[in-house]
Amino acid sequence: MAQILGLMLLSLFITFVLLIPFIDFLYKMKVRRQKQKTVDMFDRPTKTFDRFHGWKEGTPFGGGILIIVVVSILALWAYGMLNIEIKPWELFAILFTFISFGFLGLYDDFKKLIDNGKKSAFFGLRFRYKFLIQWILALIIASILYTQLGYDFIFIRGFGLANIGFLFIPLAAFVIVSFTNAFNIADGLDGLAPGLLLICLGAFLAISAEQLDETLKIFIAILMGSVSAFLYFNIYKARIWLGDVGSLSLGAILAVVGLLTGKIIALAFIGGVFVLEVGSSLIQILSKRILGRKIIPCAPLHLYLQKLGWDEPKIVMRAWLLGFFFAILGLYIAYIR
Repeated sequence: MAQILGLMLLSLFITFVLLIPFIDFLYKMKVRRQKQKTVDMFDRPTKTFDRFHGWKEGTPFGGGILIIVVVSILALWAYGMLNIEIKPWELFAILFTFISFGFLGLYDDFKKLIDNGKKSAFFGLRFRYKFLIQWILALIIASILYTQLGYDFIFIRGFGLANIGFLFIPLAAFVIVSFTNAFNIADGLDGLAPGLLLICLGAFLAISAEQLDETLKIFIAILMGSVSAFLYFNIYKARIWLGDVGSLSLGAILAVVGLLTGKIIALAFIGGVFVLEVGSSLIQILSKRILGRKIIPCAPLHLYLQKLGWDEPKIVMRAWLLGFFFAILGLYIAYIR
């Protein structure tokens, strides 16, 4: 445990020291949100979003780049220095997820910059293309879990392990894509998504430690340290945002961490706030597409709470408390006999 805590502190310290010059670098390179009207995936104006988030123009984004670089390098260094007997394919699945979804988000962020003034600061890469690429990457990762690591089951409380064979691949891919977009949607308020991620990772650190999975345990600890340092600069009023490079990679890695522990059902509860966020958006999308009207005034959930008059810090703090409750509930489901 001392090693794990030491790596967490080292990751936190390195990220914290690098973040200040990194923020200055983003300002100099003008990698920040521009003053534009935003549109949703149907190219309709998002007036509610602009109303509550218009004042955030000028905040730099791209913090996920630093997190990916620090965590990836430090994790590889730790595996070598500590002479830990790692599972090569598990390590490959973790890093491939982390980096590939990061590259997708980086391209999306880059598109937002070069398309500045043409259309919207909200969607860089068209949603249909981004969604397709997410599925391709998710299916590759799910195939690795199935063919190389032997994951072909889900654990159902009361029944034990249920072998689902090849069906594990589409199920795992669905989980990865769902959490990727859930995290991206939740990353709309200062500190909301990174804070919730820390709570979720804390729960999975406990599970991986109980399972004696050293590969996963070390990665989670290093990731928690780096995200903790980032959160210091991301809480209201944020000095830096993750950008899609961070939100896509962190959402995907949260799903893969849950899959590697074999706790898919527990993952849905541990990440319960993310599920609520993406669920509210999905309901809104389907209602617009099928009924031609909105069922709820606006989505996702945190934006609806803003419209009700809740202050941003109040929403974030209560979401963290709800996330903590969901994490305890998920751990209870994971451990109950």
